[in-house]
Amino acid sequence: MNKLWGHFKTITIHKLLVGKLCFKCGLYKQGLLHDLSKYSWVEFSAGVKYFQGNRSPIDKEKEVIGYSKGWLHHKGRNKHHWEYWIDCSPVGLFGTKIPNCYLVEMFCDRVAASHIYHPEDHTTSGALNFFMKNQDHYCMHPESKQILKEMLERYAEKGLDETVAYIREEILKNQ
Repeated sequence: MNKLWGHFKTITIHKLLVGKLCFKCGLYKQGLLHDLSKYSWVEFSAGVKYFQGNRSPIDKEKEVIGYSKGWLHHKGRNKHHWEYWIDCSPVGLFGTKIPNCYLVEMFCDRVAASHIYHPEDHTTSGALNFFMKNQDHYCMHPESKQILKEMLERYAEKGLDETVAYIREEILKNQ
């Protein structure tokens, strides 16, 4: 499969899956607008160049040139990434509190990415395992990190339907 078609297909399927999950949670606008920046030239061209099919091209681009132009563009325009919410003060960088609607979109994004990059061996614990393996370097507000972790744990233990019900009734109830 050529890299252009492979990348286009991967990001489009991912976008549709996240949209479907966002709709289930009641986040209709976010479901429609999710990851539109991936079709911009800076993100799309890097995605095609570093496409591998089994993991994010962002990781490959970082390995090759030391950073990712596509990722720098993406994280600055998409509020469902914890990196969007980093601020600085005289004492250093810190994670600001992330609004729950973007934490839920982050949850949907992680679940969809787990499906996309691990289609043969996908489990409900895949997104939680990835979070647990990487959370030590996340510069996230502690409360936001805990809410995301709770959603991923619930998904791993109880599945999607119960997690979506919890999200709608508890996390997004006042939004």
